[in-house]
Amino acid sequence: MDADTSRPEPGPDAGPEPAPIPGDAPVDIQRVIPIVVGATLESETHDRPIARRLALTINRALGFEGEDGAALVCTDLWYLNDAALRARPTVSVGRPDRNALSAYLGDKTPSAFVVDDVLMVQADPEMSEAVVCCWGVDARATGWAVDVFVERYLDAFIGAAGR
Repeated sequence: MDADTSRPEPGPDAGPEPAPIPGDAPVDIQRVIPIVVGATLESETHDRPIARRLALTINRALGFEGEDGAALVCTDLWYLNDAALRARPTVSVGRPDRNALSAYLGDKTPSAFVVDDVLMVQADPEMSEAVVCCWGVDARATGWAVDVFVERYLDAFIGAAGR
C-alpha cells in the first residue's frame, strides 16, 4: 500500500493564507558604505551597536530613513574577502586586536585625532581616500572616537564618498 502524500484542502476554519514572503533585495555594492566591525564576540557585543548607530547617522545625513540606506555594518572577514567592497568608502570601528581592518589600517592611515592611551580616529583629514578607522581602549572610548569622527570629519567623508 502506497502512503498518501496528498495534502488535505484547508477547511473553512483553517485561518488566513500566509502572506507571501518577498525575496531578499540584492545589495548594490556600488552604493554601499561599509561600516566594518570585527568578527569576535566582543566586537559583536561592544562595537556592532556603535557601528549601527554610525550607520544610521550616515544614512540620515544621506537622506535615508531608518536602516535602509547606503551605510551597512559588516564584519572584517566579509569586507577583507570582497575586492569590490574594499574599493568603497569605509569606516572601521573597533580596536586593532578585535578588528582585522583596524589592524591593517594602523600603520597605513594617518592619525587625525588622538587622546593618548584612550582613543584614535585615523583618517586623511582631506579625505583624498575615504577610509576611516575609529577605536578606543573600550566600548565607551570607541563610541567617543565615532562621535569625534561624526562631529569633525563626517561631512568631508560623505563628500569624498560621493565622488
